Amino acid sequence: MSGKPITQQQVNLYMSYRNNHKQNVSAAKSGISQRSARRIDKGEFVTSKPQRNYRTRADPFEGAFEQHLVPLLSKDPLIQPITLLDKLDELFPGIYDQSKLRTLQRRVNKWLATEGPDKEVIFRQTHEPRAMALCDYTWMNALEITIANQLFTHKLFHYRLIYSSWTYAQVVFGGESFESLSSGLQNAFWRSGGVPKEIRTDSLSAAFNNHYEQQVYTERYQKLCKFYQVQASRNNRGVAHENGGIESPNGHLKNKIDQQLRLRGSRNFETMDDYQSFIESIVAKINRQAKSRFTQEREALGELPKRKTHDYSELYVKVTSSSTINVKRVTYTVPSRLIGAQLLVHIHDDKLAVFHGHQLTLSLKRVYAPKSLRSRSVDYRHIIHSLAKKPNAFKCSMLRDDIVPAGDFTLIWQHITKQGVTDEACRYMVELMLLAYNYDCEGSLGRFVLTSLEQGNRANIKVCRARFGTQKIIIPDVTTQQHNTADYDCLLEVAHG
Repeated sequence: MSGKPITQQQVNLYMSYRNNHKQNVSAAKSGISQRSARRIDKGEFVTSKPQRNYRTRADPFEGAFEQHLVPLLSKDPLIQPITLLDKLDELFPGIYDQSKLRTLQRRVNKWLATEGPDKEVIFRQTHEPRAMALCDYTWMNALEITIANQLFTHKLFHYRLIYSSWTYAQVVFGGESFESLSSGLQNAFWRSGGVPKEIRTDSLSAAFNNHYEQQVYTERYQKLCKFYQVQASRNNRGVAHENGGIESPNGHLKNKIDQQLRLRGSRNFETMDDYQSFIESIVAKINRQAKSRFTQEREALGELPKRKTHDYSELYVKVTSSSTINVKRVTYTVPSRLIGAQLLVHIHDDKLAVFHGHQLTLSLKRVYAPKSLRSRSVDYRHIIHSLAKKPNAFKCSMLRDDIVPAGDFTLIWQHITKQGVTDEACRYMVELMLLAYNYDCEGSLGRFVLTSLEQGNRANIKVCRARFGTQKIIIPDVTTQQHNTADYDCLLEVAHG
């Protein structure tokens, strides 16, 4: 139509009609004149506008950008436009206000694109089944998980097959130790049903000796990889995106956990097993989405050995005269019958298995000491009978506050020592702990005594013993008949011919 420019869409429509119709018919169908049609056929018609190489308004910075800001950007390209605008305001007060910020942002982006430094390129990878698996640790503290209403500070061990995205995760109680790495890797291998060719981590001190520039394995990690016939590798130190196949899924996994916690309506779990089961249910949903590719990859995974290897480290310790052992900067009490004995301790991520000779004697919950500090794990039941024989030793004991059980017993101790730690208070506390152990009534006894103290009374030990002690057992009279000694003589004569 006259007076209106022809669009590229009309040109395309005309060309489609031109294949089967005459020029005038095609022009009429596409809504253009025959003259325009002739120009299109000759290749003289162009719908695109010519490139504009002139400014539509005056430069608001009047050369100040090139003179004052380009040198700053050349020195440090990470300087933000808002900072550069503040610099201009210092040089030219009142001239460059916030209305110039958007213009300056476009000018900085253009300069960075045309004259700025080269950026690092991310190279997308193509992977084959079984080629590689990645593993990493990720902090979970931001989710504020509680176990039995106690804040649980922990990490997750995260394992992922790079081809199929099959995932495994387990709770880690301490740091990035060899015990947690060995346990996590082996559980992932056996859960997936096979072993990849290569396992990649970041620079874990449990796997690599980072005091050397070259890649040097720790002895235990080298033996673990040899046992499973898997090649170990790591990304370059300080280059996190080289492990991007696990770093990004770390965030996705934590986000899924957070969303499921919101649906659940509570971040508290009664036991550690409940929390681990919750994590496994989320991981199972992730793996269902990767089922088809995992089915293909599982057939290619390497064969598992006949059994797992050790997922613990060993330490020989001697029980002190205080009935304690020291493991990784933590003092643990053990039953007093073991004083002086040489014990072998298998150090797992979550527990200590204590052996006397080849006999498993004791299992202790593992405690982790804060960095560069020491800690204690004291169980009053290990030493209470010795303490009951000399209760005054409790008064100045180095372990006194740790011996008192947590909960109601701690509150009881605070009540009876408001006026100071006395011999009578120590004897009372020791007798209460002895009753709790002898009659297995720590919870009910502690609640009864604490309630009495809050009402202004102190429960008498005899009253507590009568209330929580076992009932008296009546032993019936048993009448026995003594055999004649001559019968034994006959028996012996027959036995010896």
